[in-house]
Amino acid sequence: MEIERKFLVKEQLWEAIEKPSPSRIVQAYLVNSAEKTIRIRIKGTKGFLTIKGPTQGISRSEFEYEIPLKDADELISTFAEKVIEKFRYEISFKNHLWEVDVFTGKLEGLCIAEIELNSEDEHFELPEWVGEEVSTDLNYYNSNLINKV
Repeated sequence: MEIERKFLVKEQLWEAIEKPSPSRIVQAYLVNSAEKTIRIRIKGTKGFLTIKGPTQGISRSEFEYEIPLKDADELISTFAEKVIEKFRYEISFKNHLWEVDVFTGKLEGLCIAEIELNSEDEHFELPEWVGEEVSTDLNYYNSNLINKV
């Protein structure tokens, strides 16, 4: 079960902090509907197949498997009409891992911070560079963002 909250990032505060090196991510969808998504992702030098069920609140079922990089690349090039490209920064803050995605291409300028939780009511603190919550705004789901590229 994936329990995730999403936030927009305050650009000026984000730019001012020290960051680790990001991972480059390229991803595409083989199936993309409200009921389920099947995603292929290349993150750095690894490939992944991810299957997600429908979102209920901020939770949904998720199954993710590492696959050979060559297979991920071939699946994307053979079956994907569009891809999302972004850089992901992983930042630890107050005992939680934040994943900050900085999008490129037609989505350049969009920056989203995500935190995965163990329960929907788990307490966490926001870094100062985290802004408006968009967890339930469908416009900020990667499965919808891909329609804008």
